[in-house]
Amino acid sequence: MTSTPTEIAPAAPSPLRRLLPGAPAGREARGSTLLRHLAVAVFAGTLVVLVTNQLAPYQNLQVARVCAFLCVTAGHTVLVGLNGQLSLGHGALMATGAYTVALTQQTLDERAVRGWWTLPASLLVAVAVTALGGLVVGLAAARLRGPYLAGVTLAVATLVPAVTTIFTGVFNGEQGLRFPAQTPPAALGAYFQPERWLAWIALGAALLTMLLLANLVRSRFGRSLRAVRDDEVAARLAGIPVARTQVLAFVVSAACAGLGGGVYAMLTATVAPGKFPLDLSLFLLMAIVIGGLGSLAGAVWGAVLLVVLQDLPGLLTEHLSLSAGLAQRLEGNLALAVFGLILIVVMLAAPGGLQGGVRAVGARLRRAVRRRPATRRSPDR
Repeated sequence: MTSTPTEIAPAAPSPLRRLLPGAPAGREARGSTLLRHLAVAVFAGTLVVLVTNQLAPYQNLQVARVCAFLCVTAGHTVLVGLNGQLSLGHGALMATGAYTVALTQQTLDERAVRGWWTLPASLLVAVAVTALGGLVVGLAAARLRGPYLAGVTLAVATLVPAVTTIFTGVFNGEQGLRFPAQTPPAALGAYFQPERWLAWIALGAALLTMLLLANLVRSRFGRSLRAVRDDEVAARLAGIPVARTQVLAFVVSAACAGLGGGVYAMLTATVAPGKFPLDLSLFLLMAIVIGGLGSLAGAVWGAVLLVVLQDLPGLLTEHLSLSAGLAQRLEGNLALAVFGLILIVVMLAAPGGLQGGVRAVGARLRRAVRRRPATRRSPDR
């Protein structure tokens, strides 16, 4: 009697696999993704470093500001674009990171603790403190939806600057805090631009943030974020802990905002409530919408727009002969008005944001290239 081999039927895909198609199959896919992201980060970092060597000091500071805002917009994109939670309080989270860096640097300086490691340590403390604040806000946000969630985060945006003016003994009120400025290492030479060194530090923080978030987005957790955004009921049926995923998204986004705020404070070695007004949170939200929700490349567009539009009133008042009153009104309102106008135009012309428009143009060009050889052929007669 011969026995026939029993065929083993392939296992049915799990509900999570059906809900989240296109997931990497195993370690090989994860490794290739990590290597690809590392290669892109190294190429982008090398390119920016080469560019900063040719820029003036003020332009290097602009590059540093773009990198600081990129840390924030990238984390904000993960929260709003990938997880669907609306936040109007990321300006306050930036302020939390900035004040943490200032207080840490002041404490270390008073105790004569100096060294190259003090700034990375201060930034790590800022990330930890802001992540803890994001955990507290995220626990409340996980129970709220829509305008209620926006209202809670808006309250946070008004609360943090108010705390700095109430506890003047710690935060020095409207005057803010000063701490030792970062100077280039002696190995770079006595005439090395301090602004270029600041741009390199900010670039390192931005590249690290983008690298970690790019891998996070392609991981199982990133797929869970998108599943919760698309349909909470289906995600819960697939075994995804919806509330925990939303809280973790807030923690990750807050940590990125704290890092960006700390780097932003480092650029001027000062921090004050006036640097983090309420409209900064609105700018951050509009920036990621204009750049392209759900896309880390869109976060880059948003960071560039934030710096360019914030400098626009100063450029206009510098090149136009305006009265002092008109110049002050422009400085307070022009950036917000231009941001709103750009938002309307982009949403009408490219609903997917600037990055969505770039993708659409690229897709059309690829289709045109594919069709061109077919149109050149003529039938033989």
